[in-house]
Amino acid sequence: MSCCAPAADPGAGILSSEELRHAARSLGDGTAQVELSVPAVHCGACIHAVEQELSRLHGVVSARVNLSTRRVSVRFEEEAPPPLSETLTRLGYPPHLFDDSALESDRTLKELVRAVAVAGFAAGNIMLLSVSVWSGAEAATRDLFHWISALIALPALAYAGGVFYRSAWSALRHGRMNMDVPIAIGVTLAYAMSLYETVHHGEHAYFDAAVSLLFFLLIGRTLDHMMRDRARSAVQGLARLAPRGAVVMAADGSREYREVREIAPGMRLLVAAGERIPVDARVESGISDLDCSLISGESRPQRIEPGGLVRAGTLNLTGPLLLEAAARAEDSFLAEMVRLMEAAEGGRSRYRRIADRVSAYYAPVVHLTALLTFLGWMAVDGDWHKALTIAIAVLIITCPCALGLAVPIVQVVAARRLFERGVMVRDGSAMERLSDIDTVAFDKTGTLTMGRPWLVNGAEIAPDMLSFAASLGAHSRHPLSQAIAQAAGGRAGIRDFDEIREVPGFGMEGRAEGSLWRLGRADWALGPDGDPAASDLSGTVLARDGRLCARFRFEDAPRPGAAFAVQALRQAGKSVEMLSGDIEANCRQVAESLGIPRYAAALVPSGKVARIAEIAEGGRKALMVGDGLNDAPALGAAHVSMAPATAADIGRNAADFVFLRDSLDVVPFAAGISRRAAGLIRQNIALAILYNVIAVPIAILGYVTPLIAAIAMSTSSLLVIGNALRLLGMREGASGAADTAPAMGPASREVEA
Repeated sequence: MSCCAPAADPGAGILSSEELRHAARSLGDGTAQVELSVPAVHCGACIHAVEQELSRLHGVVSARVNLSTRRVSVRFEEEAPPPLSETLTRLGYPPHLFDDSALESDRTLKELVRAVAVAGFAAGNIMLLSVSVWSGAEAATRDLFHWISALIALPALAYAGGVFYRSAWSALRHGRMNMDVPIAIGVTLAYAMSLYETVHHGEHAYFDAAVSLLFFLLIGRTLDHMMRDRARSAVQGLARLAPRGAVVMAADGSREYREVREIAPGMRLLVAAGERIPVDARVESGISDLDCSLISGESRPQRIEPGGLVRAGTLNLTGPLLLEAAARAEDSFLAEMVRLMEAAEGGRSRYRRIADRVSAYYAPVVHLTALLTFLGWMAVDGDWHKALTIAIAVLIITCPCALGLAVPIVQVVAARRLFERGVMVRDGSAMERLSDIDTVAFDKTGTLTMGRPWLVNGAEIAPDMLSFAASLGAHSRHPLSQAIAQAAGGRAGIRDFDEIREVPGFGMEGRAEGSLWRLGRADWALGPDGDPAASDLSGTVLARDGRLCARFRFEDAPRPGAAFAVQALRQAGKSVEMLSGDIEANCRQVAESLGIPRYAAALVPSGKVARIAEIAEGGRKALMVGDGLNDAPALGAAHVSMAPATAADIGRNAADFVFLRDSLDVVPFAAGISRRAAGLIRQNIALAILYNVIAVPIAILGYVTPLIAAIAMSTSSLLVIGNALRLLGMREGASGAADTAPAMGPASREVEA
């Protein structure tokens, strides 16, 4: 359904061209880009109108609307700034400068719920009065009940109908049509004719029809809104990973805290353990471990030394660092991630749902039909009262109640089925998109695997050595140290150390029983000369005075149901591949164990987005399943996306589906439910159209009063609701159309499956 909203709050002020030029960011190639907030954008028709009109302006290179954040990004030639504000205002979408911190909370849902309550209360009371009229009330009593109904209906229509009246007026005022226009006309004419009948002591008044019509329409609109407007926080959450500022060291050694926007290349920054890197920088002094899951998605920290490059948003874990800023905040890696997310969301927002495609043709057909009916009866009979009454009946009987409920009611039922299996749906259109997929791309760490390394050779290690290692590891936040401590459990006693410390980037060391014990990197723990008994100087070891005591091997356990999910999806004809930031050897091991035929290793976030784009360019539609911060752009860029509840906040916010349980078997289940839901939506739309094909000719011939039209309209709504409930009785399983995926190219590998 179209849901064009009224213009944004005028109190916020309309932007001047000078303000727009000041807010624009130069891209360095003769073009600039500005981000504008357009709160009045609410549907696919709005997106098309804004992008089409802005693209026609001289100097505009591109214009993209992001529906989830009500945002338009415009790139234009710096020498010829176009009249963006004037054009958007003329279209009915007055712009304001976009500010991530100023995104409004959703007040529309509260307004819709209140409108449903008012319309339902009014409809129920008017129906009770109408029963007496239908039972044959005398003239004076009938008129009294009609007047009471009129007094109840007027404020109800004014308040509850405001949702449609404002939208219809906004569309008409700017030369557009939408589905709210026939609703507003039909409701208004029904009330006006009923009031005319009441004033002239007529037998028939249709106040109940007008208010009941609004009640059913508002239910559909509310359900639709609840399913549409759930995903607006991915970009905000990603941007919040950047700290507000950092401590800057001056040439004289003094220290000053500055906001991140004030940090310029060349400044020296102090970043303590536990803080995030504010901008891309190079390490001047200090050694530490960094949590780089934002970049690679891998849970194992990476050691950083002087001269190394660190990225904005990564977390400094173990030691203080002195950095030299290499870029401004707006040019950093984290800012690039935000831009990737925005571009991905903008691309997805152009997907047009089934109801949107149908509604594009609905409004003009309804208007034309009602107008021709009125003119036809005027030509045949000449009675304007009769002609107008029949035209109103046509407007009401063709009212999009069934069509309005066709999509959201199925999505609500499908969402219930998914919730029962622990799957949360963030966006109603996601189920339609999931039903179309032919390719599934999985992240590795945290998705196909649990992302929690565990010790696999603990039984082979002497208990006393395991106790020393676990006692050292218990003092560290490093995932491998924690895995050793957890594996020891109650099998190893607690060892006391005279002194214990963590050496950033290397491991833990302590003194006990007169010896120096080290747990960590083999080349460090065994000393510069190494242990002659050690065959290599790699991996994690325990050493006593430079002598090898134990070597530890770790694995990442597969997520429950991973092999089943891969097999079920492949049997359903889906192409399955793995996209990971991990090294080649680890990726190949997981791919072989789970039966995944294609994988790509060592991918950065932009590489995953590029692979998703490559899939789309090949005419295929991909489901991306990932969990890490580095997966967020790919989750947004994919045709549809899914993440576990254990994922990073950004990953969950970017995904269309979030599954609460550990098992991956919900992936083929969700695909199967979505495919069946899409089928029921098409059936409901077909039923709504069939209803109109049968009912409209009868109404045109004058055999239907507005009251009967309202009853018929309600019956059609109940019909589509009943059809949607069939989804509750459908059996589980995955299904989908088969498609053969082409090879992934030189950067990928194929394994035998």
